[in-house]
Amino acid sequence: MSHDRRRWPCNGRVAAERLRGVAEAERFVTPEPRTVAVPVADLLAAPGGRRDRQVVYGEALDVLEIRDGIAFVEAAKDDYTGYVAESALGPAVEATHVVRAAATHLYPEADIKVPERGWLTLGSRVRVTGTTGAFAETPQGFIYARHLAPVGDAESDPVAVAERLIGTPYLWGGNSRQGIDCSGLVQAACVACGIACPGDSDMQSRELGTALPEGAELRRGDLVFWKGHVAWVAAEDLILHANGHDMAVAFEGLAAAIARIEAQGEGRPTGWRRLA
Repeated sequence: MSHDRRRWPCNGRVAAERLRGVAEAERFVTPEPRTVAVPVADLLAAPGGRRDRQVVYGEALDVLEIRDGIAFVEAAKDDYTGYVAESALGPAVEATHVVRAAATHLYPEADIKVPERGWLTLGSRVRVTGTTGAFAETPQGFIYARHLAPVGDAESDPVAVAERLIGTPYLWGGNSRQGIDCSGLVQAACVACGIACPGDSDMQSRELGTALPEGAELRRGDLVFWKGHVAWVAAEDLILHANGHDMAVAFEGLAAAIARIEAQGEGRPTGWRRLA
């Protein structure tokens, strides 16, 4: 039986204990919970290989193996498996808040005029230990509190979440304000709204919501799929997507996008889906 390596916590040397009797591996392990300790880290298809996706600060990862400075991990968010630098990992932390702004800064003091210590992207998870004025205090520094929301406080409009990332440069496999791709934009918005969402567009086209017949009346929050691409429906005849034409997250007329993509030889839409 073949398995999609992107969601298969087994690399032949090690496998997650739950795969015992199903997978073939030299040893089966109970994964060690860790969290991402850098603003954004590449999740690679193989050690030294190409980027499949990215993980962002505070995301929970299950580590199955660390070898030569590279960790084989499974992301708790969507079960995506791959390889990240060991240096990007920190101890497991129970987050209390999530970044809701497109991006925010970490400050060494509760003062916007001091040099920032770092930055975090939409969807980053932090543990707030107190407040000082308009700032939330975390072990990593002070964050403007209005840029945060309690973990579990789901938003209601995924397109509104995606709109915060307008202008973000397109990046294949990207998942942050620094760079994002079409499926990353869909996943970031869905997760903010409490909707479980896989990482890649082919998975999303099978697993998100329910299929709509071609020609159905579309509404805000529906999804349009092409082979290897996905876009949010923002309004009648208007989509929002991270795309290689603009090399950014941008609006585009739906009819114009369908014509443009077909003219490029990449075909017509392959599906339309509506979230529950």
